[in-house]
Amino acid sequence: MENNSAEHFLDLIKKSRKGKFKIYIGMSAGVGKTFRMLQEAHALLRTGIDVKIGYIETHNRKETHDLLEGLPVIPRRKLFYKGKELEELDVQAVITLRPEVVIVDELAHTNIEGSKNTKRWQDVMDILDAGINVISAVNIQHIESLNQEVKEITGVEVAERIPDKVLGLADEVVNIDLTADELITRLKEGKIYTPEKVQTALLNFFKPQHILQLRELALKEVASQVERKVENEIQPNLAIKHERFLACISSNEKTARNVIRKTARLANYYHSNWYLLYVQTPKESASRIGLAKQRHLINNFKLATELGGNVIKIQNASIAKVIVEVAEQNKITTICIGKPHLNLFKVILATNVFNELLNKMSSSDIDLVILS
Repeated sequence: MENNSAEHFLDLIKKSRKGKFKIYIGMSAGVGKTFRMLQEAHALLRTGIDVKIGYIETHNRKETHDLLEGLPVIPRRKLFYKGKELEELDVQAVITLRPEVVIVDELAHTNIEGSKNTKRWQDVMDILDAGINVISAVNIQHIESLNQEVKEITGVEVAERIPDKVLGLADEVVNIDLTADELITRLKEGKIYTPEKVQTALLNFFKPQHILQLRELALKEVASQVERKVENEIQPNLAIKHERFLACISSNEKTARNVIRKTARLANYYHSNWYLLYVQTPKESASRIGLAKQRHLINNFKLATELGGNVIKIQNASIAKVIVEVAEQNKITTICIGKPHLNLFKVILATNVFNELLNKMSSSDIDLVILS
């Protein structure tokens, strides 16, 4: 037992010694992530922080390259691969030199065969574990869960990706935001690609409608990372309430459809998640309700899914108890039920859990909305 607690204490010490991790996210190449990291390196250096460049990719952009002037650079590791001399981040040199902060660009990069880690993000994890703070950058098309969406928008699938958990481990996630016009101007001025690549880029990845959608994805991604931080670090009574709606339906199809549509509209208005809950009581088991009702129920689940809802089906005799549990598990802020839903009301009122439902809702600041 004592040995276990000693190990636990060591784990805590290691965690507290872990480096802090900051990621700059951009909607595409050329928004200025590398430029911003180098500006930050200069600012840190001026305040006496020991900051070093572990790996930076200037893509031969003059204004970015000029910013390297005066910054201490850790030499890269040189490797021969298939007859070519290539360069990689020298993880061991970073850990040996132990700067307070190291800048490591291109987080989604795949290392040359034979490297200790397959991916650069794994190198960064090793550096953080050594207690060194890391500032890095990535484009949203490299985030695993967004890869498919980016492919649908641009028609381009990116092979180099980072798992979403890497973003989850970051202490700070910062969006580098530009309007579509600003980004296209930068492209036309030759600040992103060489002149011969500009026309192709304008016809493909850099179409204004593509950029707008990518920008939305980047903003949403950073917003969700900030929301996670708020939920984890700010006392519940001080945090802004993030709306989450729970629509409760029975097998009464017309009321259910109304509740689904109105809840989806509310969720859409608040840009928030919503859930659909159907509690199948013994009275509503498949053998006891007609085929038509079953078909309507399935159609309503389908409608909810199409409108962005997460469908939850639970078999239980106590509707109120399930509502309380589901609301707690999913951090629900607003429960929506239908007005002519007298059956649901009767069932709720007939259970001694109704008081529990009301108490739970008032103590956890959950609103009840009865939709007309």
